[in-house]
Amino acid sequence: MTQTIRQGLIIKAQSGFFTVETGEGLVICQLRGKLKRGKATGDIAALGDRVRITVLEDGSGMIDEVEERKQAIVRLDPRPQGAYQQILLANPDQAVFVFACAQPDPKLRMLDRYLVIAEKQRVPAVIVANKIDLIGLREAKKIFGFYGPLGYRVIYTSAKNGKGVDELKSQLIGKISVMAGPSGAGKSSLLNGVQPGLGLAVNEISAVNKGQHTTVTREMFKLDGGGYVADTPGWKSLALWDTEPEEMDAYFPELAPLVAKCQFSDCTHIHEPGCAVRAALDKGKIHPERYESYLRLRTGQD
Repeated sequence: MTQTIRQGLIIKAQSGFFTVETGEGLVICQLRGKLKRGKATGDIAALGDRVRITVLEDGSGMIDEVEERKQAIVRLDPRPQGAYQQILLANPDQAVFVFACAQPDPKLRMLDRYLVIAEKQRVPAVIVANKIDLIGLREAKKIFGFYGPLGYRVIYTSAKNGKGVDELKSQLIGKISVMAGPSGAGKSSLLNGVQPGLGLAVNEISAVNKGQHTTVTREMFKLDGGGYVADTPGWKSLALWDTEPEEMDAYFPELAPLVAKCQFSDCTHIHEPGCAVRAALDKGKIHPERYESYLRLRTGQD
């Protein structure tokens, strides 16, 4: 029996079947039995994983090896036998969060939660402020401008008139990107601007997964210029399941460097004397809404 060994990338995962893109085309694969031995504490193979496969005579394949992940978007799935880590996307190069400037109004606390999750999972984050045609660039920068100095790239776009779409496209090309954002932010329209039909394809996968509990399709879409875009639903419900309140400040770039300057090593940055964070807040060096987001996340209100 003729068999061929190939390297590839998982671009679709559904019900134990994995579509692997190789240099010689797509191969539908299943996991080799040896990979399933022992207690499963998380997904063995997932969207975005780089794998080594054996292509069988009938054109199907077996996944023999999964390369080590550099990072992953992980969701905890509590089960009777213990916590199980679902890998929503392996090896993302960046998370792209799309929020509208208006219609709907931007929920910055939701954005801050997304950013904390990205920081926690060591995925660089990019913010896309869409629908600038509704309020103008100057007003848009009043809303989102303070994220730039924190180290986040902010791209101002209008899917309606095309402004910023080329900048977004250049940010996506050559990378594996996970995209997320609230309903109505215009993510699909932007993706259609980046590549005709891309937003429609992403929407179709989202519609298939909506309300499904047993069969979930995860897929990422190839960009004509190189790279992939994955739409990963569920960021809003991604719990910071292994994050202790006292480590929350580490995921706010403007707070983290100040922690060592606080008078008390266990400072909550809420009421203690000698708090460097509150001193910076009083001096206007920390945005009040970011501080409020920190408080709410630390105290479990968000």
